[in-house]
Amino acid sequence: MPNKNFRRKIEEFKCYNCNFLVRGTGYTNHCPKCLSSKHVDIHPGDRLSTCLGNMIPKYSTYKNGQFTIHYECLKCHIKKRVKAASDDNNELLIMLSSKSP
Repeated sequence: MPNKNFRRKIEEFKCYNCNFLVRGTGYTNHCPKCLSSKHVDIHPGDRLSTCLGNMIPKYSTYKNGQFTIHYECLKCHIKKRVKAASDDNNELLIMLSSKSP
């Protein structure tokens, strides 16, 4: 469940990494095909980050039937994590789970 400051905004975007057209749900913050993201939020959904760096998936974890994707921004090196979506690339999530620290 989103925190009380979460702002849902339905938007589409083209993935910077694989050029896939992502059709957002209001909770979408990464490409379901390659799992890449952009550093656009300070808090989920606010779109207030001025960094705009590329967020790469470093690894994934699996707990209680849910994958979590762990990211690092290539520009400012902030680390963030998000729950995987049901339409995310499962093969890539599994591969990334083998990189878990």
